[in-house]
Amino acid sequence: MKTRLIATMTFSLLILGACQQKTEAKQEEQTQKTETMNDTEEHYTFELSDKVTRQKVTFKNRYGIELTGDLYIPKNGGNNLPALAISGPFGAVKEQSSGLYANQMAERGFVALAFDPSYTGESGGEPRNVASPDINTEDFSAAIDFLGLQDNVDRNKLGIIGICGFGGFALNATAVDKRVKAVATTSMYDMSRVNAEGYFGSTTPEQRTKMLEQMSLQRWEDAKNGTPKYPENGLAQTNEESPQFVKEYYDYYKTDRGFHERSLNSNGAWTATNSLSFMNMPILTYIKEISPRPMLLIAGENAHSKYFSEDAYKNASEPKELMIIPNGVHTDLYDKIDVIPFDKLEKYFKENLK
Repeated sequence: MKTRLIATMTFSLLILGACQQKTEAKQEEQTQKTETMNDTEEHYTFELSDKVTRQKVTFKNRYGIELTGDLYIPKNGGNNLPALAISGPFGAVKEQSSGLYANQMAERGFVALAFDPSYTGESGGEPRNVASPDINTEDFSAAIDFLGLQDNVDRNKLGIIGICGFGGFALNATAVDKRVKAVATTSMYDMSRVNAEGYFGSTTPEQRTKMLEQMSLQRWEDAKNGTPKYPENGLAQTNEESPQFVKEYYDYYKTDRGFHERSLNSNGAWTATNSLSFMNMPILTYIKEISPRPMLLIAGENAHSKYFSEDAYKNASEPKELMIIPNGVHTDLYDKIDVIPFDKLEKYFKENLK
């Protein structure tokens, strides 16, 4: 199975995402803006809880990119509430997994902000569909900025949940941002590691050099054309011969279960040069500096990505916890309410955000 995974690396998250989308008109500049969402005009892959309100908000990161998010608030209200910044999976939008998580955590008494990362979804940044180990880490800290300014939030009770590729960014953000009191990840990917090494360290030095040469030359083509190249959608080529984990991605992103028109993974690809910075900037270098704050890593027993969480756990300092979901696969932790351990997440954050 490992050999098969390596042989089909072109289907990995490195190329999942959306083709070039038309840049949306820039919203009126402001560091924060809140407006009530009209749910009848919005497409979400889950139902909003009748115990929760949802508002659209915008805020800027320190690079000046305006991010758009959904703020989920318990209807029973209250002051000095704990709050969570939530994003992921890599290539998804806030109307998918991160919104589902925020909805569930708001039911449990948390203010929860699910947001679109820079250059994706409804958030700003050009060109579209670009990821960055630095900027996507900063996006989490910008969400913490926003949450800490809310009147009903206790800024001493702030946490982060990162899903899939944004699990790695969540850990990186927590290491550097000491305002974050606790962090949890589900189906975590270390995007810098998988870009630099391939799955299970399968990329040889020769292959790495060739990839970097190709992307370096592509930069000239992009500069000449004035726009980046976008590869074809990887998931669109899924067939019976594809690895099981690719079929699982397809089942989420390309079907009614999780499809969203703004989701990169539902529609196309990242830019052809997207991997460049990830291959040169390891994001979990300082994972030990999360301590003495706690971390909770959650992964499926049968997930192809489980080793990322296992290795992060080994490299981190206490307090830390690794929770393995029996029989779970990577995408089970995207949206399966009966599999995602929300009771565990509630207990973990209530114990550590106080």
